Amino acid sequence: MATAGVPGRFYRCACFCSENLYVARYGIHLRFRGEQQLRRDYGPILRSRGCVSTKDFQELLAELEQEVERRRQLGQESAARKALIASSYCPARPEVYSLLQDAALAPEFLAVAQYSTSPGADLKGLLQRLETVSEEKRIYRVPVFTAPFCQALLEELDHFEQSDMPKGRPNTMNNYGVLLHELGLDEPLVTPLRERFLQPLMALLYPDCGGGQLNSHRAFVVKYAPGQDRELGCHYDNAELTLNVALGKAFTGGALYFGDLFQAPAALTEPLEVEHVVGQGVLHRGGQLHGARPLGTGERWNLVVWLRASAVRNRLCPMCCREPDLVDDEGFGDGFTREEPATVDVCALT
Repeated sequence: MATAGVPGRFYRCACFCSENLYVARYGIHLRFRGEQQLRRDYGPILRSRGCVSTKDFQELLAELEQEVERRRQLGQESAARKALIASSYCPARPEVYSLLQDAALAPEFLAVAQYSTSPGADLKGLLQRLETVSEEKRIYRVPVFTAPFCQALLEELDHFEQSDMPKGRPNTMNNYGVLLHELGLDEPLVTPLRERFLQPLMALLYPDCGGGQLNSHRAFVVKYAPGQDRELGCHYDNAELTLNVALGKAFTGGALYFGDLFQAPAALTEPLEVEHVVGQGVLHRGGQLHGARPLGTGERWNLVVWLRASAVRNRLCPMCCREPDLVDDEGFGDGFTREEPATVDVCALT
């Protein structure tokens, strides 16, 4: 039985430093415990993807060792960046740091949220107010932010990117973007978005995935541009549920594609492509395999919110598919707690 933790404190699973290490040039996620294990578990598939020579393998080994060390230091380094940004950074658009107001949200999103909290609200009524992208895959879309708010947020993100402030990678696959908690946008923007609007909506859409018990998140903006990240390989999210909002700018290409849940056989046999619409958010289960097609022209910025329910993930870590081995972390960590989980069905395969 897990030992009692500090009330309200969040943790990560120890697997973060050894599981799902992404190697972009070979298009593969790896488990890494050392050289012998790497050769034993992945030798044939790595050779089939171009890791052939001794030099290739040694470069891969060095890359993985570097990534493991980066992940081990991530919490402390992120906290240090956040403190420096809070003390030294001067925003270009300070209004985006104000507490989230209804004026920033699309009327359709406000209507959906209002319906979700109304007496007698049910899934059938909610689906009349959303775009169903795929009934089978349970993927939906709804306008989230107004055009002026998207523009103001983009201007702020541009300003931060051009500043001399330290910047962390938004996640383990994207190299360009912004971690919103480091920039100071978690408390005024993302937390009220989750608590006031997304939770009642997700409770109706995904009750079997902890949609009504979302108690933490990880939010970041990813950037795709020529000479930087242009596409994103197939993966699933470290989240029970995900919101992905296209912020802009002008671009072509870069469509999202979706397969089945990662546990399902032949999960990418017939991927579904979904084009981005600026201001609109795509809602999907975190375990849904997905990626992004190559960018054609321009720049694409998206806000991604990984929504987490400790009542679900405390039972089974979605990244290693085992009971989580909890270790201390900063902030929301990876959404795990040491509290006894409530009874929640893990998201079904169908």
